[in-house]
Amino acid sequence: MTTAAVIVAAGRGSRAGGDVPKQWQMLAGRPVLAHTLAAFRGQVDRVVVAIHPDDRDRAAALAGDALLVEGGATRDASVRAVLEALEGTGVTRVLIHDGARPLVPAAVTQRVLAALERHAGAAPALPVSDALWQGAAGLVAGTRDRAGLWRAQTPQGFRFDAILAAHRAHAGPAADDVEVARAAGLDVAIVEGDEANLKLTYPGDFARAEAILKGRGMDVRLGNGYDVHAFTEGDHVWLCGVRVAHGRALLGHSDADVGMHALTDAIYGALAEGDIGRHFPPSDPQWKGAASHIFLRHAAGLMRAQGYALGNCDVTLVCERPKIGPHAGAMRAALAEIMGVEVDRVSVKATTSERLGFTGREEGIAALATACLVRA
Repeated sequence: MTTAAVIVAAGRGSRAGGDVPKQWQMLAGRPVLAHTLAAFRGQVDRVVVAIHPDDRDRAAALAGDALLVEGGATRDASVRAVLEALEGTGVTRVLIHDGARPLVPAAVTQRVLAALERHAGAAPALPVSDALWQGAAGLVAGTRDRAGLWRAQTPQGFRFDAILAAHRAHAGPAADDVEVARAAGLDVAIVEGDEANLKLTYPGDFARAEAILKGRGMDVRLGNGYDVHAFTEGDHVWLCGVRVAHGRALLGHSDADVGMHALTDAIYGALAEGDIGRHFPPSDPQWKGAASHIFLRHAAGLMRAQGYALGNCDVTLVCERPKIGPHAGAMRAALAEIMGVEVDRVSVKATTSERLGFTGREEGIAALATACLVRA
């Protein structure tokens, strides 16, 4: 099965106040939508975001490999636009989520997915625990029985074909996708929600969300990278962003900067975002001969978009020659500048393989890298 997360982020969210829609307001140092996207990465096969046309540039800066689809004037119109865009792509399940619910725990998402094994639809909710009043003219006019009432949350999950058909058959606006599904006769299972999965609606909700984030503590990710390039004819090599004179060059589809490639893969690995080949396929001719800082800068941007900072990184170059020591300082500075971090967070060192193996025979250079990413 292939699962897509549909993030609904095309609204204007005026009740939240501020100069920009709530999904673009800052929460713990980054846009609300960046938190929401990060909550689904690694849990689904693909992410699609319904956006307002005016927000395309903002969204593109955060989206990474997420697909952007222009939404409609209402929530249900935005969801349908995304579902239509996904038809024929092999998606079998969808999780439809409010872009303004940035703190959805992974456990909630997994409960929805588990319920979809047995039901056409599933959604998280919390039972209503407060007394319910009816009001008129500022006065209590009556009470309502709270038994059997639930506070709806997202993501609301569905089998793809069923919810697409339901949206196509639905004539008017709907509060959420459960309403659309039930109008089409689909059964929707209720799974346990979470108080942290709040929807940012009013200005005070941002303070609550900040408090929740602080209570979650520190998130530390580690990633490793390894790369090898063979020697070929030439008079220099690129290593960690520095041009080093040498009697041979390194062979590769790009500029063959073996150190920078290993570090880029280490960052992608820490983010569970694959490797360079996933983001910059060697089959694409536009990347032939490309400078490797393009790859590293992309990985660092993805790191920041997901709310992480570089704790430190360490690159080890394995070769007999050229000698790395005289250039290590310049390499550290180059990598730090590309990633936008302090140079004291970057280590570059070298070792030989004691004349053993392909590096010992001076047939090429290998590199290993480790990156530590931290999100508070």
